[in-house]
Amino acid sequence: MNNQQKLNIAGLEFGWNLEDGRFLFEGQDAVLFWVSTAMKTFFDTIEEISGEEASNLVFETTGYRQGLVVGRYFEKMKEVSVEEAAEMITNTYATAGWGRTAIHHLDFDKKTLTAHMKDSWEHKINVAQGKKKGGNFLPAHYAGVFSGLFGTNIWYRVVQHQLEGHEHSIIEYFPSNVTISDNIHQLARKKESEQIARLEQTVEEKTAELKELVNRLSSPVIPVLEGVLVVPLIGKYEEDRAEQLLIKTLNTLPSYKANYLVLDLTGLDTDICEMSASLIGKIGAAASLIGIETILVGISPKLSQTVSETSIDFSKFNCFQTLQHGIHYSLAQMGRSIV
Repeated sequence: MNNQQKLNIAGLEFGWNLEDGRFLFEGQDAVLFWVSTAMKTFFDTIEEISGEEASNLVFETTGYRQGLVVGRYFEKMKEVSVEEAAEMITNTYATAGWGRTAIHHLDFDKKTLTAHMKDSWEHKINVAQGKKKGGNFLPAHYAGVFSGLFGTNIWYRVVQHQLEGHEHSIIEYFPSNVTISDNIHQLARKKESEQIARLEQTVEEKTAELKELVNRLSSPVIPVLEGVLVVPLIGKYEEDRAEQLLIKTLNTLPSYKANYLVLDLTGLDTDICEMSASLIGKIGAAASLIGIETILVGISPKLSQTVSETSIDFSKFNCFQTLQHGIHYSLAQMGRSIV
């Protein structure tokens, strides 16, 4: 048996060297795959790993760059016109199983043309994949071919895909500033923006969770003794946090039947803001409406100086230096004491 065989089909040479396990097309190493099984699996795997959007760009970029190599090769053959080169390329592709592509309305001066593609290997893969929209490898491939032939950047627009039920796909080609590199960078920027947006959303969600946790833990209402409640004020109170504490405190006071509310200012920022000072005044005023006296404790010399500079009048409150003093005072007013 002869391990080396050759066939000539439509002027193109196919060769096999079974001893070396080689398949030759026009004297060059080539390879054969089953379209609807092996190649389908290849495309499916790329899409599974990269995602649909990224894989489409991969196919488009690969198709264009391969076509550019072909176009530049034929462009160097000065004795061959663009029309002749286009016919040679489409015939070669048809012989290699790429389907039948017919070039129409080729205008060398305007650098425009229309391609009709029928039963391409990409179409067959898309059918096997059960897709509803055709791929962009071959449309981009011919954009690369004619970019090489015309010596200028050519891009494409799909008018219709055979996959949509048409007899063939129709693709228009024209000069354009669109480049593969631009598309790659655009997708990278889009992915980066999407990632940043996801991170920002995560940060916002986590910030909201932490804020809620701080609100729950930072100012608890503590019933230290019968009739006496303590609320420690911690940190700095902006509008939302101050409002939440005010509502929480006023909703809690009646359930404890307290007579005295002790506001512990030990953990309050010494650089007290108008909002924090106003909060103290509002809590005291609201508590007095339901018969509860407010006592302030934990006022350091520095804090007292800061408080005096605000517009809020604290003179109506009984003030003590420590929490212990405030609790003893509250009990004494009720005729009780700690023994």
